[in-house]
Amino acid sequence: MTRKSLFCAPLVALAFASVLSVPSAAQERGPTPASPEQIRAAIDKLADLDYQTRMAAGRTIRRAPAAQTVPALLQAVNEHADGFIRFRSLILLTGYSDPRIEEVMEATLASPNDRLREVGYAYFEQHPSPRLLPRIFTALDKEEGEFVRPALVRAIAAYIATAKSPDGPKMAEALIRDAGRGVDFFRSTVIEALGDYKIASAVAKLTEVSKLDGPLQDDAAIALGKIGEKGSLNTLAALQQSAPKENQPAIAAAICLMGTNCSAHLGYLEKTLTFAETYPGYQDLVRSAASGLGHIAQKGSDEALRILFDVGVPSRDPLRAPITLAVGLVALRNTPLLLKTLQARADQDAAVGLVAEAFDMLEEDLEEERFFVSVRKEYWAAPEGSPVRKLCELLINKLDF
Repeated sequence: MTRKSLFCAPLVALAFASVLSVPSAAQERGPTPASPEQIRAAIDKLADLDYQTRMAAGRTIRRAPAAQTVPALLQAVNEHADGFIRFRSLILLTGYSDPRIEEVMEATLASPNDRLREVGYAYFEQHPSPRLLPRIFTALDKEEGEFVRPALVRAIAAYIATAKSPDGPKMAEALIRDAGRGVDFFRSTVIEALGDYKIASAVAKLTEVSKLDGPLQDDAAIALGKIGEKGSLNTLAALQQSAPKENQPAIAAAICLMGTNCSAHLGYLEKTLTFAETYPGYQDLVRSAASGLGHIAQKGSDEALRILFDVGVPSRDPLRAPITLAVGLVALRNTPLLLKTLQARADQDAAVGLVAEAFDMLEEDLEEERFFVSVRKEYWAAPEGSPVRKLCELLINKLDF
């Protein structure tokens, strides 16, 4: 280490500490000016082993003006020696609108760092770029990263649903092929993507999978419910007669997703959770019911989300964990519904606590960053002292962003 670096290090550390000493709520009054040294110091702390230090570093970066932050994050993604800091910097970049970000994301698709490739594909799921379609589709036969393939699959499914490419049928055929082969974990992520993006040509394969006993039966039933083809109702009705009891909640949720007799199926799912709370030992039913309610809530059902909070807030493990996870996924994938529901709850602090627990469980870094961006936008749009502004401030402080 040079004499200059020895002299500068304490100054940078002091500057970083001075930024972090400001309470997070106070920083929400507006962008907090920060020097280049302070921003670089915060970026260097994104991989710190101490949780509070990492979270404080993220807050410092998010609160600094974009004109200062974006160039520093771009430099970190391209040059930082720590691969995890490059990953976290890339995640933080997704919260900004800057034309340079797409170029950086494109470069990550060729990175040897699995985390960077995962973020790149996940970014292009949300921001499809037609010129990259051939490259992304070609990667399906080459990508071997265990945690990268799900993001790649979802990016391809998004292109099929939104890009209207003449290669759409060929891409759909490739995903449908993957839904029927390989280990269950990978097949599950493909099935979920086919359902989320309503790829109708997958119905025959999903129907076939739904008739097989095993862990994928739930996934296939839910995907059929999301796609919503009328013929699938007969398949689901037959499954109600033949599928194991632990899969019945998912089948009920799938029928509700199709818009059929939803009130009765929501009642059944709620009773399943409360029964399991009273009589422990039915964890498979709990997981299936909580997940089913989560999928229904993601589609926009405030009643399904109410049930998850009503049962989840006072619950304890083992009932609490699957409900918490379901709430977290609703928060990420239907943030407006979450905010609407939380505003109306008398137990708001405890309900937000359940969301915070969910974020501790989840490892959806990019989706969590999108959630943070959405909440901050709501915060700034809301009048001072309004219920929604107070709720957003509570979320910002409870979730440490």
